[in-house]
Amino acid sequence: MKKLTLYIVLLTQVIAGGASAQDTHFAQTEYAPMLLNPALAGAFSHLQIIANYRNQWNSVASPYQTIAASFDVRLQRKDADNNSFIALGLNFFNDVAGDLKVTTNQFNLDLAYHIKMGRYSLLRIGIYGGMNQRVLDPNRGNWASQFDGNTINTGIGSGENLGSYNQVFMDAGAGIVYSFRKMKYSVNNNINNHVNCGLAVYHANQPASSFISLAQDKLYMRISGFINSSFNIRNTPLAVQPAVYVQLQSKYSEIMFGTYLRYNIREASHFTGSIKPVAAALGLFSRYKDAFVAKGYFQYHQFSVGLAYDFNLSRLTPVSKSRGGFEVFLRFNLDDRLNNPSLW
Repeated sequence: MKKLTLYIVLLTQVIAGGASAQDTHFAQTEYAPMLLNPALAGAFSHLQIIANYRNQWNSVASPYQTIAASFDVRLQRKDADNNSFIALGLNFFNDVAGDLKVTTNQFNLDLAYHIKMGRYSLLRIGIYGGMNQRVLDPNRGNWASQFDGNTINTGIGSGENLGSYNQVFMDAGAGIVYSFRKMKYSVNNNINNHVNCGLAVYHANQPASSFISLAQDKLYMRISGFINSSFNIRNTPLAVQPAVYVQLQSKYSEIMFGTYLRYNIREASHFTGSIKPVAAALGLFSRYKDAFVAKGYFQYHQFSVGLAYDFNLSRLTPVSKSRGGFEVFLRFNLDDRLNNPSLW
């Protein structure tokens, strides 16, 4: 009965769409940068490719699966003015929810402008525009009207009228990020400290997105804020990387905070480039009143791979058995500096 109740609640939210739905979020927020802030396109790398996968609610019903991929690149010539540059980003997102396979496809184009404000700081401004598609397959559902007295008979019509099963709408938003970074390399001590803070608005045009086709059912704006950082522990190969991420959408909110502890297994050679960096990190984060998240990543030269798992701690725990979601990401980062090239 508990599983049935939860299933009905989740199904109601995805069908209603605009009035009650939230954007899907990754626990490894820092590795889905353009879903966090469009100004992060080109922020920490000359070229970057990231693929994300998330699977959740296996213990409750049909799993919810999310796939995302992003590509961003700086549009900058070798002889260009280093005080500012433009970057371009492409972001694709696919989310499939529940037995009805409620599918959301999102494709966005990001444009960011980065301005050097001093020796150690940059201001980053970004906008995005794109297209969203939401698709529902009602034939996959079982409805009360299909009960023939003994069992569910799929040959009986559901009698449900959900309006259009395929919604396509345009989307737009903007963001701003401030970055402070201080790097100094020597034989005995390397310093690579940085702090980033940002604020963004997603779905600024509040598009209508409901399958019920009610004009007032709009996709509410999502406010995304974050602060993340990295600080070397002096005279050690360790760095702490604390972060806070806040998402606000309609009456919903998500606050996640915690830190990675990074171990630089092997430092890069900063002058010859012949020695490639190797590092690993473990992180503990809390999604306030919802979940405990364990994270980890491994970096070799330009490649990184990371895993995360959510342990559900909310009122859904009796149903979920504390099993939330599993995530994995793969990242390729082309950066001239390559020693701990960024937080990510």
